[in-house]
Amino acid sequence: MWLKPEPWSRADEALRDGYLRLQADPQLEERLVIVDIDEVSLQQIGTWPWSRTLLADLAESLLIDGGARAVAFDMVLPEPADVAGDTRLATLSTNTPLVLAHMMDPVARDEPNRTGILAADAAMQITAGALTASGYIANHAGLARARCIGNISYLPDNDGVLRHLPAKIRFGNLTYLPLAAALLRCTDPDIRLPVPNLQGQWRIPYLHSGDAYMVVPAADILRGNPNQHMFRGRYVIIGSSALGLYDRVATPLQALAPGILVHAQGISGLLDISQGRARAPWDGTNLAIGWTAVSILLAVLAVGNLNAWRGTMTLVSLTFLWIALSWIGVARQGEFSITAPLTAYFLTLLTSIPFEWWRSQLQTRNLINIFSQYVAKPVVEQLSQLKLQQTLTPIQCEVTVLIADMEGYTRATSELSLSDAANLTKEFLTCITNSVLAEGGTLDKYTGDGLVAFWGAPVPSSDHADQAVTAGLAMLTAVALWNKRRIAKGRNVLRVRVGIETGRALVGDLGTDFRSSYTAVGDCINLAARLEAEARNLPSDLVIGPRTQARLKRHQTRSLGFINLRGMPTEIEVFSPIELTE
Repeated sequence: MWLKPEPWSRADEALRDGYLRLQADPQLEERLVIVDIDEVSLQQIGTWPWSRTLLADLAESLLIDGGARAVAFDMVLPEPADVAGDTRLATLSTNTPLVLAHMMDPVARDEPNRTGILAADAAMQITAGALTASGYIANHAGLARARCIGNISYLPDNDGVLRHLPAKIRFGNLTYLPLAAALLRCTDPDIRLPVPNLQGQWRIPYLHSGDAYMVVPAADILRGNPNQHMFRGRYVIIGSSALGLYDRVATPLQALAPGILVHAQGISGLLDISQGRARAPWDGTNLAIGWTAVSILLAVLAVGNLNAWRGTMTLVSLTFLWIALSWIGVARQGEFSITAPLTAYFLTLLTSIPFEWWRSQLQTRNLINIFSQYVAKPVVEQLSQLKLQQTLTPIQCEVTVLIADMEGYTRATSELSLSDAANLTKEFLTCITNSVLAEGGTLDKYTGDGLVAFWGAPVPSSDHADQAVTAGLAMLTAVALWNKRRIAKGRNVLRVRVGIETGRALVGDLGTDFRSSYTAVGDCINLAARLEAEARNLPSDLVIGPRTQARLKRHQTRSLGFINLRGMPTEIEVFSPIELTE
């Protein structure tokens, strides 16, 4: 297992604890019985410590009368007591599967505690990979010949929760297993041993809920109350849940659990593996690293090639998929980081947010740069807010086209210098262009002394016909004001002609790879041009076609009569706004 920063490690373990609480098996654990020196037993038998005779009676009742497969004491007896009881316990520990305990100290200390005599006969000869103990609390010399000894020391994680036990711990050449493994090995030398991580710690399985264990008060056994057959062929561990004996620890399953339950979980976990009910713990580091790398690659590709919503959904999907995989991994006792991929997803999301913002801003700027040549700034802002990604793609839609032109442009500029002619053209085009943009129109192109504009694209509009007529009237007003300034300077009056018609057109970015522009193509453009040209023969500078007339809602018009237009099979009726006659 890789080394993790403390905050990361705590988050990882907290998530694993949640998995374990949800996965804990509530079914009765029938292979193991806990004999509890509880508060009631202390009241009925007497305060602690009990005499060694009582402890010997308890062990004999379980091993000899009850037929227990093996019995373990979750306690250390460092000082001798009543001789008869100690002698009986010593005989049991050397001739029966009675497992005693040592408490090995894995913390380096300047003045280590070394109490009692280590049982050399019970020690393993394997020292490779074992933690080193600086001190110990062992049983007294009378019990030093015990055949089976287990270690009951532990070091909680930094958050105070007990998740690991030393897989093997040695002092000098003597190596001891945890009490759970020592109990099973006492009757089965081939039992699977705890699998250590890189720190030499064994992760306690915690596969069964606390309520799954059969618990019998010690007082009932000493008084001969329980059915002795309930112990036959089962492993038994003796410990205490009494608060006064201070053997309580925090576990992933309970905030405050009797220490004896920790050893019981270890026994159950090792039995599950040996009997094929569970898989042996495996190092899932490569799984976590591989999954993290692959999923980050997928996330980056998703963020880079999908929109923000789909990219986020990809990350969410990967997150839930990893939660499902890690759930299975924890159930199989995998030793890997659950939070590593989740952290990677979170960091990817944090990175993708500014990236998506930057990409959106870039697209918006490009959109603004393109459409600022054609439409007013408010229209560009509306396009940006609508996020019309396909705005440039040519589409068929109904638009209203306005074509404006200066009458007698050649005559007006023939006697002017090149500079004056250019200024005249610029002033005239400014007048008519501002009217188009003020009404939200799209500037298609300039035609030397005039322009082509349309409404209805790229932003759809339900009243594009009225907008075009309003813009046409504004043009006439702007040119009239401009002419007043020209008259004041002694210059001649210039006339603008405007033609407006509505129809379906192909609108979008049209052209070639060499040059393209946002424009409209359709019969309505040609009709508007012919109406503009026909205005020289009509009593109005603004001529409206019949299709525009049919769609007007805000403007009233008067008929200018029927006219023949080139390319039209019949005469058409044209109109002019009433405002021009008032």
